[in-house]
Amino acid sequence: MFLQPPSGLNGIRAVLLDLSGVLYVGDRAIPGVAEALRRLQTAGYPLRYVTNTTRHSRARIVRELSSIGFTIPPEHLATAPAAIHTRLQAEGRRPLLLLNPDLAPEFEDMATDDPDVVVLGDMGEAFDYAHLNRAFRTLMQGAPLWVMGVNRYFREADGLSLDLGPFVRALEFAADVTAENFGKPDPRLFHTAVADLDLSPEEVLVVGDDVTSDVEGALDAGMAACLVQTGKYQPGDENLCGHPGAGLAGDLADVVDGLLDPACHPERERP
Repeated sequence: MFLQPPSGLNGIRAVLLDLSGVLYVGDRAIPGVAEALRRLQTAGYPLRYVTNTTRHSRARIVRELSSIGFTIPPEHLATAPAAIHTRLQAEGRRPLLLLNPDLAPEFEDMATDDPDVVVLGDMGEAFDYAHLNRAFRTLMQGAPLWVMGVNRYFREADGLSLDLGPFVRALEFAADVTAENFGKPDPRLFHTAVADLDLSPEEVLVVGDDVTSDVEGALDAGMAACLVQTGKYQPGDENLCGHPGAGLAGDLADVVDGLLDPACHPERERP
């Protein structure tokens, strides 16, 4: 059950889920999550997924989710790399791609000579001075900075790890620029994730483990939101939310218990 139910619970007709920290941590599924997803689907709730993960391609993310028990159609997963690729194509840009090598196939159709935009993803162990300095020099020549997220950290199997955000902030400071973020908490990614459902934003519940990227991002997008105490959650995170109406639950199974319990919303029309 909810520790604190989100506002607008009665009108929820679909659920949008973050991946890391909600479905799994490291390479292990969080106990009870697979059954919780089955219960939602049986109850008629469409499920969509959104992630700021940029160390792996969408195809690899789907494969790895399948290996731990989650079957997700690729078209149901919204990612920041896909959003940036669409924008690059639309504007005919030539990017300086600073990405994890696993993402390279998703951008192999891009011309990269004489770059006019810096595209930054989570390079993981490949982050080094040479890469960041090349990005800095390109920015100083007038190129904008497009990034796939601004998260500070995430949880891996062995503990918390630096995410993309600290490197974004370093480049912004050095080059005196403001990055354009294509990942969460940008409302566009949330809207893209559920665009095929033909629902209004307030009919979608977003569940995530990051109070800024997931919860505040969802609320800014006009959606309901619930923070779960798994993944990167730290005690007291719920008090950091700058918007009213966010829910709180122990994990996704608790969210589903609350969402499906008629006592919590006896007047809600079933989807």
